Amino acid sequence: MIVVDTSVWVDHLNDDATVQVRQLRAIVGRQQILVGDLILCEVLQGLRDEREARRVEAALRRFDVGAMLNPDMAPRVAANFRRLRRLGITVRKTIDLIIATFCIENGHVLLHNDRDFDSMRAHIGLQVLSQR
Repeated sequence: MIVVDTSVWVDHLNDDATVQVRQLRAIVGRQQILVGDLILCEVLQGLRDEREARRVEAALRRFDVGAMLNPDMAPRVAANFRRLRRLGITVRKTIDLIIATFCIENGHVLLHNDRDFDSMRAHIGLQVLSQR
């Protein structure tokens, strides 16, 4: 399963011709895509009006949508935060750490366009879709 990060959905909605948007468009209908609830929230927060939000939400709900944080996952997210902090790595957004930990714990691959995930790939085992 591939989790598509907010950074890629935003680029896709803005029709930015990034490598990651091309990858997203190539896998739609070919691979299973998961939209995390936190990612859905972030995408919808960035929209300008309710009409657009309803349209985008309907489009994203064509994919599997699932919860990314629960009481069992929270301690794992915190442990990953501490591990990265011990290595001198500052996690700027907790939500990114939640997304990464969710992917790691569930064996999912992340498609992203956010450099904050690079240290998580290198140090806590986050699998990312290769950047072709």
